[in-house]
Amino acid sequence: MSMLPATSETPASASASESRQPTKSKPRRLLACVLCQQRKVKCDHNYPCATCVKARVQCVQATQASRRRRRQFPERELLVRLRHYEDLLNQHNIKCEPLHLNPHLTEHKNSPASTGKASYDSDDEELGNSTAAANDNGQPGTITPIPERTKVYKAKRMFHVMREEVRDRDKDDSSDDEVQPIVFKKAWDEAIENDHHLLFGWPQTVVAMYTLHPQPVQVFQLWQLYLDNVNPLLKVTHTPSLQGRIIEAAGDVLNIKPELEALMFSIYCMAISSLSEDDCRAMFASPKSDLLVRYQLGCQQALLNSSFLRCTSRDCLTALYLYLVSIRPNTTPESLSSMLGVAVRIAQRMGIHNEAVLAKFTVLEAEMSRRLWWSLILFDTRIGEMADFQVSSLLPTWDCRVPLNVNDSDLRQDMKEPPQVQGKSTDALFAVVRSELGDFLRHTMFHLGYYCPSLKPTDGDLQRRPDTEGGETVRFEKTIEAKYLNFCNLDNPLHFMTIWTTRGSIAKFCLMEHHSRYAGSPLHQAETQREAALSYALSMLECNTKLVTSPFTKGFIWMIHSHFPFVGYIQTVQYLKWRPMSAKATAAWQVMSDNYHASQDLLSGGSRFFELLASFILQAWDAREAAFNETGSSLETPQIVLSIRQRLARMAPDGENPGVQQPQDAMEMESTDFLMSTSMGHDVYNTSHIMGVHNDYAFSGLGSGADLPGLSIQDIQMDYVDWSAMNWDMGNASISGTVATGSQE
Repeated sequence: MSMLPATSETPASASASESRQPTKSKPRRLLACVLCQQRKVKCDHNYPCATCVKARVQCVQATQASRRRRRQFPERELLVRLRHYEDLLNQHNIKCEPLHLNPHLTEHKNSPASTGKASYDSDDEELGNSTAAANDNGQPGTITPIPERTKVYKAKRMFHVMREEVRDRDKDDSSDDEVQPIVFKKAWDEAIENDHHLLFGWPQTVVAMYTLHPQPVQVFQLWQLYLDNVNPLLKVTHTPSLQGRIIEAAGDVLNIKPELEALMFSIYCMAISSLSEDDCRAMFASPKSDLLVRYQLGCQQALLNSSFLRCTSRDCLTALYLYLVSIRPNTTPESLSSMLGVAVRIAQRMGIHNEAVLAKFTVLEAEMSRRLWWSLILFDTRIGEMADFQVSSLLPTWDCRVPLNVNDSDLRQDMKEPPQVQGKSTDALFAVVRSELGDFLRHTMFHLGYYCPSLKPTDGDLQRRPDTEGGETVRFEKTIEAKYLNFCNLDNPLHFMTIWTTRGSIAKFCLMEHHSRYAGSPLHQAETQREAALSYALSMLECNTKLVTSPFTKGFIWMIHSHFPFVGYIQTVQYLKWRPMSAKATAAWQVMSDNYHASQDLLSGGSRFFELLASFILQAWDAREAAFNETGSSLETPQIVLSIRQRLARMAPDGENPGVQQPQDAMEMESTDFLMSTSMGHDVYNTSHIMGVHNDYAFSGLGSGADLPGLSIQDIQMDYVDWSAMNWDMGNASISGTVATGSQE
């Protein structure tokens, strides 16, 4: 009789025996007793433990408390995934309607279940909400789809990556909320309540803000001046939405929000800055300087009251930018450049340089932020070049797009899609074209060679570089003419300003590219190349002359004066000293004479800037006179030389005859405090003191860039001049307290 092994079981009996076996449970964690926990000593986990026996007290075992979990939103994981998919669609230029724009979710968004949303949102949305500048009604920006034409590359942030790791590990754990950037920001704000005095000092509590405001009638006058003289060029404020707020605030100056009050004072400053001294006295019966001091003080106090160093309001940043523009004539470039660094950093914290952040704003807010960013960067670039500072603002390291060529009336607060560009002529034309110029310049090889050689294209790309003179710039010139300038009307002041500003800028770009291409090459000294450089310099002077002398640009002179074409003068003077009897010399002297007399109010006879220019010009004239004397030919003195000699004669002490050599003597005596003990022979990509301007549309450049050929210590001594030590307020400067008389001619 066969028998089954003792260890064998039928399937039914096996399953039954398994069900009877106890399930192995996870060993329970042994906790210290209550007394050991209170005393924070080690417990031996006996009952009673040694500590309690020694203390002769009852040993009470501790129980493990259940972990409390934070209340979770039931659709959290779904919302996180939806945001991720929306970002992917936007990055690949696929249209989608963001979740927050769905009308079916409007009621749910305001429901009690959604009130805890901030505690679990990703830091992407937290950053967008915290950095989005307030719109013109003071409301935060909302998310809008990214336009199709440009792909947005989104940078990663450390906090976001850390939180995503925690979510992947434990989706029910909300402890990752503790590492949100907004949490740290709130902690800093609570720890340090007041540090707003860092830039403007402590608030002047003795000055009541309402006493600094002009009368309501004058408020409207200043607002209209701003709309006529400043807004068409900068376009950093949205007129339709801002005008109503200003009218309302003018009727109740005691209850104005600090951000709006700062913006109003900055508008006052810019309106006064755009006026001449005579016009200011005629309109407001007060000196221009007195009004500027009053309104700039008010702007400073309003910025302090709005905590501008921490604030992320676009109104606040716009006010700071306009304030800095208004103080430019009376501020050294180094100081102003440092303050602009603060403004640029605030803008970067707001994210207005980043299209990934701008995509979270409303259409109106995003477009106005783009305009503000470009205006700020272009102004920072110009001031940096005047300070002879290798500014890195205008480089392809950010992706803010050029503003749309649309009217202010085409932008509304309730828009969900950007407006279509209908025509070529809008009230934002000047701001758009200058941004196009800056965007072109920051990607050119010659500009990168001057300011950031590490970003230049590879050798393979350089082999495809155009060999023709001004290759990059010539192609861009054709594009900009066809896209914008061909549709301009010379009888329109804004169009007139746009045409000649753009052409002067392109001539300057050509000069920059010329020196970048031929510096260090034997062709640099060739007559053909020198004549090409002269033609660019004369174009700069001619465009500037048209702008200064036109009645259309009377209100825009404040902008034109900040871009004096000094580089054009230096390039022309070099050629005239090299070829004093050239066929082009007579025309060049005439072009310089026309520009000099058009700018005589700017080139006051008492400024050191005038002394430098006078010295360079008279040296070139000495060379021309010497050449004609050798041939015995007659020579007519140009008007610019006669005028310079007259001014120098008035500046000379009584009884002295300045003569022809007086400018050089005066130059040596009065300029010793800004001569540098540096040697010549700078590399083309290193700092020099003549060329190189990578501004948006500026004509001149006193900053760094390529050396001009043919300079020597015996000639102009340009490499020894420290431009940063000059008084850049050319219209008001004087020597040894002597009042400038140049404007009286």
